Amino acid sequence: MALVQLNLPHPMVMRGRWAALAAVQAAAGRGERCRALWPLWHYENGDDSWADLHHLDEGRAVLLGQDRNDSETFYAEASDFFEEPETDLLAGAPDWWEPPVRRVREAQLFLGFVYGFDGHIWQRAEYDLEDGFKNVRLPALSAERTREAVLDTARQTAGQDVREPSRTCVDALIAADAAVDPPQVAAVAATGWDADVGAAAARAFRAG
Repeated sequence: MALVQLNLPHPMVMRGRWAALAAVQAAAGRGERCRALWPLWHYENGDDSWADLHHLDEGRAVLLGQDRNDSETFYAEASDFFEEPETDLLAGAPDWWEPPVRRVREAQLFLGFVYGFDGHIWQRAEYDLEDGFKNVRLPALSAERTREAVLDTARQTAGQDVREPSRTCVDALIAADAAVDPPQVAAVAATGWDADVGAAAARAFRAG
């Protein structure tokens, strides 16, 4: 069965964005929602919907996760649990997609999407259902989404009267490509954030 090609950024393009959000989340005391534990990058949107990017050898990666409300694809155990027809998210996929999937299943989590990056292109299995990935709204897909997520974090931490970080400061945090220092975090920080913790969380994306 043929795989479907996807228009997603290269993992290394996503790194600076993912790390920037991890920096502000950790600085704000919410580091569990966005973090790097090499070879894994994790994101969750606060509504029990999540995405994990697993780095593999030879520049390959697997991006997988589930939207709690809008995944219409039911894989393996999810099919039995929800009594829905199964969507084979590994149909036509090479064998190297399977280990990250197995780890998620062993953690007793359900999957709505599994995307593979072979070092050049992203692909997924062929199906017509909504797999929920769009609704997870992974900020690292674009700089604009990342800016919005940084501001949302500040607002949720300090309320609606928070000083809005400048676009220049947020862009500098993203452009650091995870080589972040505390002053860069402090430049976008709300009152009470820990810039040192934020910088350390961002630098974790440089591991490996």
